[in-house]
Amino acid sequence: MNYTAEAPAVWDPAFADADDCLLSTDQCVVRAQHYFVKGLIEMPVIGSDEAFSWGVWVSLSRQSFSRASDLWDRPGRETEKPYFGWLTTDLPVYPATTLNLKTRVHTRPVGERPFVELEPTDHPLAVEQRTGISLERVREIASAVLHAGDGEQR
Repeated sequence: MNYTAEAPAVWDPAFADADDCLLSTDQCVVRAQHYFVKGLIEMPVIGSDEAFSWGVWVSLSRQSFSRASDLWDRPGRETEKPYFGWLTTDLPVYPATTLNLKTRVHTRPVGERPFVELEPTDHPLAVEQRTGISLERVREIASAVLHAGDGEQR
């Protein structure tokens, strides 16, 4: 129960050959000025032991990105305090844009994607993260994402 964005909303395929740009499965740099990490927005599924998650990109400051990169393969990195970031994935299943929502990126043990905690606002995505979603809502999301061709089921 996971859908993921392949790149931040600001990524352009033309950047792929640029020396000052990078797109990997976990990190992205655009023009050596904008820095992103991939993480998971997880939402409990009501009545289930499973969670639904969005694989999303979050922009970090240069300093936070550098620190996260330095610790990327270091055991114990999960003790790092969360990094502030801006959500840079547009999830079109929500009536209001999800771009630029405030987040806190929580590092997890090596090999696990960071947990992305949304600022507790009244945005529907933030509400769903706090309160959980029904299995029917999971089906709605799956149908919308698959029909739109956005994201990739994992």
